[in-house]
Amino acid sequence: MRTSLLTSQRLRELLEYDRETGVFVWKIDRGSIVSGSIAGMLDRRGYLLITVDGHRYMSHRLAWLYVHDEWPAGDIDHKDTIKNHNWIANLRPATNSQNQQNTQLRSHNKSGFKGVYYYRRTGKWQAYIKKDGAQTHLGYFETAEAAHSAYVAAAKQYFGEYART
Repeated sequence: MRTSLLTSQRLRELLEYDRETGVFVWKIDRGSIVSGSIAGMLDRRGYLLITVDGHRYMSHRLAWLYVHDEWPAGDIDHKDTIKNHNWIANLRPATNSQNQQNTQLRSHNKSGFKGVYYYRRTGKWQAYIKKDGAQTHLGYFETAEAAHSAYVAAAKQYFGEYART
């Protein structure tokens, strides 16, 4: 995704952004695009993409540009974890590590708790957390709930408001 070609001025010439709903609407007719139509399409990962002047952009990054007159320096996190909820109050700047922390429980998780899995070799539940690409072992526990408690404490310590447990 490109971030440097488009200016906030050009973006506002072409699109109107609703800060409450996160929806972009085209302001002018352009080829097959009709003025007043909602801009963008969902990609296979659930992000809304908008093509402007031949370049494809993630709409949450366009929302940031539209409101703040500058491209975000790093990642943009969706507070509610839903990738196409692009109202400005739901978006916040984040490091990659913070953005990765604010995710839902993975579908293949068997323990029912984020950061917890059963370690057969010890017959105990292991807790771990990942920050800045490094995984930290938090200990072995008799129950999944105890391991989860350790994970929650570490997540709050490392990630504060970005912690999703």
